[in-house]
Amino acid sequence: MMAAAADGLGSIAIDTTQLNMSVTDPTAWATAMNNLGMVPVGLPGQQLVSGFDPGLNMMTGITPINPMIPGLGLVPPPPPTEVAVVKEIIHCKSCTLFPQNPNLPPPSTRERPPGCKTVFVGGLPENATEEIIQEVFEQCGDITAIRKSKKNFCHIRFAEEFMVDKAIYLSGYRMRLGSSTDKKDSGRLHVDFAQARDDFYEWECKQRMRAREERHRRKLEEDRLRPPSPPAIMHYSEHEAALLADKLKDDSKFSEAITVLLSWIERGEVNRRSANQFYSMVQSANSHVRRLMNEKATHEQEMEEAKENFKNALTGILTQFEQIVAVFNASTRQKAWDHFSKAQRKNIDIWRKHSEELRNAQSEQLMGIRREEEMEMSDDENCDSPTKKMRVDESALAAQAYALKEENDSLRWQLDAYRNEVELLKQEKEQLFRTEDNVTKDQQLQFLQQTMQGMQQQLLTIQEELNNKKSELEQAKEEQSHTQALLKVLQEQEINVLTVALVNQDRENNMEKRSQGLKSEKEALLIGIISTFLHVHPFGANIEYLWSYMQQLDSKISANEIEMLLMRLPRMFKQEFTGVGATLEKRWKLCAFEGIKTT
Repeated sequence: MMAAAADGLGSIAIDTTQLNMSVTDPTAWATAMNNLGMVPVGLPGQQLVSGFDPGLNMMTGITPINPMIPGLGLVPPPPPTEVAVVKEIIHCKSCTLFPQNPNLPPPSTRERPPGCKTVFVGGLPENATEEIIQEVFEQCGDITAIRKSKKNFCHIRFAEEFMVDKAIYLSGYRMRLGSSTDKKDSGRLHVDFAQARDDFYEWECKQRMRAREERHRRKLEEDRLRPPSPPAIMHYSEHEAALLADKLKDDSKFSEAITVLLSWIERGEVNRRSANQFYSMVQSANSHVRRLMNEKATHEQEMEEAKENFKNALTGILTQFEQIVAVFNASTRQKAWDHFSKAQRKNIDIWRKHSEELRNAQSEQLMGIRREEEMEMSDDENCDSPTKKMRVDESALAAQAYALKEENDSLRWQLDAYRNEVELLKQEKEQLFRTEDNVTKDQQLQFLQQTMQGMQQQLLTIQEELNNKKSELEQAKEEQSHTQALLKVLQEQEINVLTVALVNQDRENNMEKRSQGLKSEKEALLIGIISTFLHVHPFGANIEYLWSYMQQLDSKISANEIEMLLMRLPRMFKQEFTGVGATLEKRWKLCAFEGIKTT
C-alpha cells in the first residue's frame, strides 16, 4: 500500500495557473473558506507565493527546509517569534491542505517524549484512507508504519526523529479531499507527539550504546595516561646471576640491576650454594656508593655556583634600584621640586613609591638568602660533632631572643617618636595657611606616614622572627629529651651485650665438659634408651621429640640434660641440619655403628 502511494506521489502533476492566490485578496480567501464550509474572514497578511512545482508537490518559491535539519523539510522552518508565521496552501494529488486562521493561537502540543518518532494525527476526514494519509505525510520523511483507527485518528511512525518536527508543522491545517464540500471529506488536522514503546526502547538502546562508547573512550584515556608497568623480574639462575653481576658494574644499567638483586634477596634465593655469588653482587653494589657521592658533590657545587651567581645578580639589581630611588629623592627636594608641574610631581611621587616597594622586596629577598647561608654555615659547624648537634645551647638561643626583644622595644620607641612627629606636623598644618609650603609639609607628612608603615612592617617581621626563635628553642628541648631517651636505649643495649657474652662463656664451659666420661649409672641407662630410640629412627629426631619420649620414663628429666649428654658423646651421636629457610631443623642421629662398620 505504501509503495503504491509512493509511486502515485511521483506522478503528481497539477496545473500551476490555478493557484495564484493572495491572503490579502478578499475574494480568493472568501472562495476558499466557502468551499470548506467556513464563514469567510478578512485577514491581513503577506501574499502567498504563486506557482506549484509538481516534482516537489509544494508551492513554488518556498524553500523546502526542515525546521531542525536545513535542506530536507517539507515547509520552511518557523521564523523567529517577532515575525508572524504565514503558512501556505499545500496541494496533494488526492487532497488539499488549507492553513488555519493566522490570528488564532498556534496548536498546542504535549511534552516531547525522549526518542520520539511517532506522531498522533487527529481530526482526519471520515472518508480519508490510509493511502491519502501516507500521501500527505510521506513528504515529511520515510514512514515505517501507519496505524489508523475508525474514529478519525491515526498514529504514524517515521524512520528518524527530525521527521516528526516536519509533521508537527502540519498541525492546524484543514484537510479537504478533492473538491468535495461534504463534511465527511474535510477535517482539521491536529498533529501531536505520541509516546510509543518502540521509540523509547530504541532511544534507551542509543543511550546505552553512547554510554558504552563513553566508558570505552574513558578506559582508553586511562590506559593511555596510566604509567607503564615495571618489567617482570626474571627467576634466579646461575646464568642470570652472571649477567646481573655484569650489569651491576655498568653505571647505565645499575638502577635496573639493583632492583632485580633486591627482588631475588627478598624471594629467599640466597642459600649456601649461591651465597658467594650474592656476596659478590652486593659488593659490586657497594662500589657505586663512592660514585653516587661524587655525583652528589658535583651537583651541590653546581647549585652553590648558581646560588652565588643569583646573589651577585640580585645585588647588582638592588644597587641599580638604590640609584633610581636616589634620583627620585633628589627630584623631590625643593631646588628641583618647585620647577615641576603638578601632574609631573604626581607622576614622580608615584614612580618613587613603586621603586621603593620594589627595592624593599629585593632587599628582603637578598637578606633571606644571606640568612639561609648563615644557617647552613652554622649547620655545617654543628655537623662536625654529632653530640653537639643533638645538644643545642639554650643560653645562646635565650641571648638571641633577648636581643630580638630589645630590638623590638627600640623599634617601638622609634615608632612612637614618628607618631609624635606626625602629630606635631598636623598641628603646624592647622595653624599655617594653605600655601605652597603647606603642600610640601603635606608631602612630608605622607612620607612620614609611609615610613611609619614601613617600621610597623619591620616590627611585625621581627615579632615573627622572635616566634620562630621560640619554636626553634622548643624543638631543641624536644631533641635533647630525645637524645636522653637514646642514651637510655644504648645503656640497655650494653646490658644485653654483657648478658650475651655471659651466655657464650657458659656455652664454652659446657663444650669443655663434653669430653668428660659418664658420671653415674643413670646416665648410662639414658644413653642406652636414647641409642635404642635413635636406632629405631634412622633419619634422626629433634631434641623435643627425644625429650617427650624420655619424659614418659622419667618425668623429672629436662631437654637441656639430654642435649648436654648427647654433646658429651660425639662418637655415638651426631647433630645434622635438615630443611631450607623457615623449615630448617636440627636433628640427632646414632653414629656408633658407623664407626664399627668402617673398622
